[in-house]
Amino acid sequence: MKTLWHNGTMYTMEQEGDQVEALLTENGKVSAVGTYGDLKERADNEIDLQGSVLYPGFVDSHMHMIGHGEKLLSLDLSKATSADDMMDMLINAHPDLKSDEWFIGEGWNENNFPDKKILTRHELDKVTDSPMILKRTCRHAALANSKALELAGISKDTLDPEDGVIMRDANGEPTGYLKEGAQEIVLALIPEPTEESLTRALQKSVDDLLSLGLTGGVTDDLGYYGDYKNPLQAFKNVIGEQKKFRAHLLRRSTVFQQLKEEQATYNEPWIEPGEMKFFIDGALGGKTALLSKPYADTPETFGMTVITDEEIGAIVSLARKYGEAIAVHVIGDAAVEKALDAIEKYPVPTGKRDRLIHVNVLREDLVERMEKLPVILDIQPVFVSSDFPWVMDRLGEDRLDWAYAWKKLLDRGFICGGGSDAPIEEVDPLLGIYAAATRRKPGETHEGYLPDEKLSRFEAVGLFTTGSAGTIGKADVRGKLAPGFDADFTVLDKDLFRVEDEEIVNANVVMTVVAGEVMYRG
Repeated sequence: MKTLWHNGTMYTMEQEGDQVEALLTENGKVSAVGTYGDLKERADNEIDLQGSVLYPGFVDSHMHMIGHGEKLLSLDLSKATSADDMMDMLINAHPDLKSDEWFIGEGWNENNFPDKKILTRHELDKVTDSPMILKRTCRHAALANSKALELAGISKDTLDPEDGVIMRDANGEPTGYLKEGAQEIVLALIPEPTEESLTRALQKSVDDLLSLGLTGGVTDDLGYYGDYKNPLQAFKNVIGEQKKFRAHLLRRSTVFQQLKEEQATYNEPWIEPGEMKFFIDGALGGKTALLSKPYADTPETFGMTVITDEEIGAIVSLARKYGEAIAVHVIGDAAVEKALDAIEKYPVPTGKRDRLIHVNVLREDLVERMEKLPVILDIQPVFVSSDFPWVMDRLGEDRLDWAYAWKKLLDRGFICGGGSDAPIEEVDPLLGIYAAATRRKPGETHEGYLPDEKLSRFEAVGLFTTGSAGTIGKADVRGKLAPGFDADFTVLDKDLFRVEDEEIVNANVVMTVVAGEVMYRG
């Protein structure tokens, strides 16, 4: 079946401003571009865009698809504006919870509170007698009530784990605030989700992503839910010929070798295996991102690494044994340095690229080393609108030159994909495009945080089209409107290259198209 798409504005993303009048799709691919008159006779049917604007399909280069669905199905604390507001949300959330059921919340962020207050276990104890765990927005820290700490065996006498911190009061008693590996002690007590519950969360997630114009995502889910078979089967249950979406699955180092040895199968081209994923450091919000100099607002700490140098080397060596690239979470400059040390020692196989995720804080010497390596960068434009202005105090003036430096990285020739890190941040790609172009929150009127790092509209949209395609080695088949490319389209009611800044986030999704089939209609 040959379908002709016409009567709209269609941006090819080949170069800035490049458009086509019409395009023809067949068997999930773009078969021709040209004028309506030239292509009309070759079509079996037509789709009239009625003046809408068609782009290559938007792709999120870094997220957690199942986690996003879980957030949609659970208590979302990300909108809390104060500690009192958060308490109100908690008290009204699960009044009928049984004493042996877990009270779970997602997304709180004390940086959104006027006084930056972090609730203690004693305050959480007023909400429920059930065990409670509240994951911070970065997911590198959590709050637990006394019941959860008791079940985990965490007391005044408990030593900090090597990869985490148990925050304590003046008397040495745990406050309930757990960073990095310390939170894992509690999280490990939560019953593993079933294949059915993971499928339900993923279905909710995919439906939401399609409604927001996303045609695909690079996602980190394998390794978080016990046996990898359950989340992998959930992807197979949800995504396929009936529900088309393109998922590039990162494979956590904790399950990578098992996936390889057991010859796990996927479902290409909808579900494909990706790089081996691991973490080196934490997050700036919880002051666990690893910096080469102390935090400006907390000079007693440099942050932390969640893994030893020996373990980094062993993980990268394992990936190379199987001929695979790595995907590594690095937020602080010292974490980036450790990643580069390992990549230089164990070079990536020819034809593949290692994935550096976040790279929020860099240095010139690190960038020069990165330029000599086959690496791609996952950047999250929305981190600018969520982390500023507080991150400026955290880093200090002398580190801002290479902080969240998306423009300089693009100018230096790096392949950069735009992601959200959902459920850490809102997944809507329009928020990412807006943040990349304005460097501020929607509704704010200032010139933007570190305004020299603003991207042009073409560059901003490119992060979620050509850039994201480039990060997964698909630059020759996705991210552009050209013959032979996948017929993945995001159709909006606004022209993102022409509207005023504030109108970017007000665009509505008219259609989301994957492999030539309409998966969502607005």
